[in-house]
Amino acid sequence: MGKFVIHKTASGVRFNLKASNGEIIATSETYKSEDACRAGVASVAKNAPAANLEDQTVEGFAPAKHPKFEMYTDKAGEFRFRLKATNGEIIAVSEGYKRKDGCLNGIESVRKNCVDAPVVEEE
Repeated sequence: MGKFVIHKTASGVRFNLKASNGEIIATSETYKSEDACRAGVASVAKNAPAANLEDQTVEGFAPAKHPKFEMYTDKAGEFRFRLKATNGEIIAVSEGYKRKDGCLNGIESVRKNCVDAPVVEEE
């Protein structure tokens, strides 16, 4: 089972969703308060399991309805995803993956690990 780890930064509060092996599979934006960060966690847990997949790496891709994972390639040619809530706001992003199947596995890991994941504060 995964877990959401909340940590304070110089400019606010962020969370990482970690898989059971401790690897970070998704990261949030920086929130101004812990309450806002916890609301972001709740949004990921609510939206990720049912989110559609929009594969922007293929030519002529079909736009998907929100909530959705958008998979794309970055400037370095790596595959990444971002999770958007029903309102279109980005609520979590991934690291870069060298291979597309790695990115797809990351999306499935978010879907699986966010459900009933505990929220802990970084020590």
